[in-house]
Amino acid sequence: MTAETDTQTTTVYRVTGMTCGHCEGAVTKELTALPGVTSVKAVAATGEVTVVSATPLADEDVRAAVDEAGYELAEA
Repeated sequence: MTAETDTQTTTVYRVTGMTCGHCEGAVTKELTALPGVTSVKAVAATGEVTVVSATPLADEDVRAAVDEAGYELAEA
């Protein structure tokens, strides 16, 4: 799900494999490093990761960041 405003884009992704706070931190760290990302909130209990960015992110970039953290981006 993606919502755009005049100044930012908010997208909710599903990430599989997160089970704890450490998992949330790893995913958050990798996604925060993407250009334009201003906020990341990962919730292991639901597998949802909410990303706020200045512009829409390329799915390939998000997938690569999640993979780097050791998890998998679920298909939409």
